[in-house]
Amino acid sequence: MLSRMDTRPPADRRSTPYAARVEFVVELASHLHAYGTTAQRLEGALVSVASKLGLQCEPWSNPTGMILTFREYGQRPGVQDITRVIRLSPGENDLSRLSEADRIADAVLDGSMDLDAGFAALRALDRPPTRRARALQVFAYMLSAGALAGLLRLPWLDIGVAAVNGLLLGLLVQLAERRPRTKEALEAIAATVAAFVVLGVAALVAPLNQNTVIIASLIVLLPGLALTNAVNELTSQHLVSGTARFAGAATTVLKLAVGVVVAVYCMRLLGLEPQVRAWRPQPEWMEWVALALSAFAFALLFRAARRDVPVVMLAAAGGYLISRFAGEQWGHQAGIFLAALAVTAAGNAFARWAHRPGAIVRLPGIIMLVPGSTSLRGLLTLLQQQDMEAGQDALLTVLNILAALIAGLLFGNLLLPTRRNL
Repeated sequence: MLSRMDTRPPADRRSTPYAARVEFVVELASHLHAYGTTAQRLEGALVSVASKLGLQCEPWSNPTGMILTFREYGQRPGVQDITRVIRLSPGENDLSRLSEADRIADAVLDGSMDLDAGFAALRALDRPPTRRARALQVFAYMLSAGALAGLLRLPWLDIGVAAVNGLLLGLLVQLAERRPRTKEALEAIAATVAAFVVLGVAALVAPLNQNTVIIASLIVLLPGLALTNAVNELTSQHLVSGTARFAGAATTVLKLAVGVVVAVYCMRLLGLEPQVRAWRPQPEWMEWVALALSAFAFALLFRAARRDVPVVMLAAAGGYLISRFAGEQWGHQAGIFLAALAVTAAGNAFARWAHRPGAIVRLPGIIMLVPGSTSLRGLLTLLQQQDMEAGQDALLTVLNILAALIAGLLFGNLLLPTRRNL
C-alpha cells in the first residue's frame, strides 16, 4: 500500500466507480489519522494509495482534521474534483488497528479484496473496545507507572504509590471516554488526583521522592511523543500540523502542572506538610526487571497485536538500552541520537522486509527517549520554586533531547530509507 515505487494507476481500476474509490481513500485516511499517524506519513500514504486507484489526491492534514481533494488521474483541475473536509479528534496510537488498516489497503490494491469489501473491513475496525480490552488498558496504566518507578530504582513504597496512582488514572481515563466534559479536563484532574495521593502518603505515612513519583504516576499522559512528532513535522515542512501538535503538547504539560499545583495548594490549606526525600535504594537487578515490565506495559498501551508484542517489547527495551549505554560512553544527547537512529533504521527495515508498518518498531523504540517527563519536571520546579533559572535549565534540557531525537530520526531514514510511509 504505502510503497513509494510505481505510482502509475492500474488500468483495471478505471472500471470501478469514481465515487467508490474516493470513499475508500477517505475511509482509509480517517482510520490512519485515528491511529496517530503523523502528517507527513499520512499524506504520503494517501497520495500513494490514491494514485494506485487511478486518483490524484491533494491531502492536507492536521491533528484535528483533514482536507482531501480528488480528481481522476490525468484530468484537468476543476473538471470533476471532489473535496472532503473531515473534522477528527487527535489520534491515539493503536498499532494493531494500524497494521490491520495497512493489510486491508494492500489487499485492495493487489486485487485480492474488492473496494466494497475493503470499505466494509475498514468500517469493522470502528467497533468499540471490549471489556477485556478496557481492563487491559487500566492494567497497563498501573503497570507502566509502577515499572517506571522501578526503573528509577525508587523505594518499594514509592513504587507502590506510583502503581496505585496508575490504576486510578486508568479508571479515570475509562470514565472520561464516556463523559466529553470530563475528557476536556482529564489531564488536570488526573494530575490533581495523583498529586493528592503522593502528598497525602508523604505527609501521613512516610517520606517519598515527591516529584519523581508524581511524574512516574502520570507517565502515560505525558506528551513526550507528541512533542517529538510535532518537531518532526516541523522539520518536514508540515508547519501547520507541527505547530498545532506542539501547542497541544505544551497545553497538556501545562494542564498536568496546574493539577499538581492545585493539589499542593490544597494540602497547604489542610495544614499537611509532605516529607520529601531523595533515595534510590533498589539493587541493579531491579532495573532489568522493571525494564521488561515497562516494555510489556507499552506493548499494551500501544495496543499491539498479540503476534507483535515481542517485537514491540524488544524495540522499547532496545531503544532504552542503546540510549543508556551509549550515553554513559559519549554523553546523554549522543545516547539518545544513536538510539533514535538505530530504532528508525530498524523500523524501516521491518517495514521493507516484513511488509508491515514500521511504526510497530519505531514508536515503542523511541517512547522511553521522549522528553515528556523532563518538560513536566522543569515546569513543576519553576512553579514550586518560582525560579526562572531552573525553568530555563529544564527548557534547554528538553530542547537538547528533542534535537538529538529528531537528528536520530532524520539520519535513521537516510541510513536505511523506507519504502513505506507508515
